[in-house]
Amino acid sequence: MKRTLALFATLLFGAVAVQAGVLHGTVKNGTTGKMVGGVEVILLQLQGGMQPVGNSKTDAQGQFTFDNPSVGAQPMLVRAVYKGINFHTPLPPGRSDVEVAVFEPSKDPKTISVNSRIVFFQPDGLKLTVGEEYSIQNTSHPPQAFFRSDGNFEFSIPENAQLQQVAAAGPAGMPVVQAPIDKRKGRYAISFAFRPGQNTVRYSYQVPYPGNAATVSVPTLYPTARLLVVAPPTMQISGDGLEAGGQEQGMNVYGREGLLPNTVVAVNVSGTAPPLQAGAGDSGGQTQEAQGGATTVSVQQIPGRLDVLKWPLIGGFIALFALGAILLARKPLVAVAGGSAPAFGAPAVPAVKPGSAAMAQVDAAVGTSLDALKDQIFRLELRRQAGTISEQEYAQERARAEKVLRDLVRG
Repeated sequence: MKRTLALFATLLFGAVAVQAGVLHGTVKNGTTGKMVGGVEVILLQLQGGMQPVGNSKTDAQGQFTFDNPSVGAQPMLVRAVYKGINFHTPLPPGRSDVEVAVFEPSKDPKTISVNSRIVFFQPDGLKLTVGEEYSIQNTSHPPQAFFRSDGNFEFSIPENAQLQQVAAAGPAGMPVVQAPIDKRKGRYAISFAFRPGQNTVRYSYQVPYPGNAATVSVPTLYPTARLLVVAPPTMQISGDGLEAGGQEQGMNVYGREGLLPNTVVAVNVSGTAPPLQAGAGDSGGQTQEAQGGATTVSVQQIPGRLDVLKWPLIGGFIALFALGAILLARKPLVAVAGGSAPAFGAPAVPAVKPGSAAMAQVDAAVGTSLDALKDQIFRLELRRQAGTISEQEYAQERARAEKVLRDLVRG
């Protein structure tokens, strides 16, 4: 099925394949609105662990160029290092130009505010995996990036918890693995450049879960407009001030409004994990935009937030996608002699043999697009629950996601 979709995805990328290899870009200061010269720019290849494949520096007009065969053929990442801070911009397949935005740094904590906090619970045998996500808004005027090299965002985990991974993302959602700074007694900090717009911080940890029950203390360090607790329907959740919000896309949701700083919410958790769904955990790292400190952050492909929780939220989209693939697979393809354009006005593309390197690249590109779409849909549903998006914006964003899915299916 995936190869069938990949063949049709080739039609999407074929029209721009002739531009692959050369990247033209600019670096613009989002604070001043001016192009920036003398900025170090690095081209990163996503496959194989985010390997640097090119270095450049902007000229007086803020322009730079890379010549690499992977440009336009596979997802890549462009990093601009400005005043010791990494600013990243994704380069999707088919693109041969990019504008990287950098910002003047600010150390003022009032630059950001926490809109919502989401806590996920997922049993894992004798351990309970807890994932947390903060929605952080930067509304600075003029626009600046909130950053401190000694740590500009702090969080706490329960005393008996074991921290697993921390990641942060800028407005476009590309997760960047963070190196946590240990502040002792279960308190940690990260150094991350929070850009203007909506940013996120995610981390996960495990606590003992004997007898399929535990009480998890959720400390709050920042004033939070809304706390959401999400768990599979096979689990029972209760806690200080938590109110049941019904089911959303197959997951039970609980909420509490207006949390004050230095508040501890005790959440009683019990129950077992739901049966695993086919394909759960199949997604890999995300390829979207982010930024971070040059000395404390390493950019990596990381697992999406608790993929087993994402799949129920997008079951309808996956079903639609599978149905479209079946219909496409049954539809006969007409071979056109002489290399003329295919029927229905689709652009002519080179033949791709199964198992070839080109097909492998297309498979990787399609998989990356689906992973990004899953994460986008999941985030959209949670933003709706958290009240950080209006119903009109929700409908518009959902319609865009559905269109992307239809375009992928139709080719």
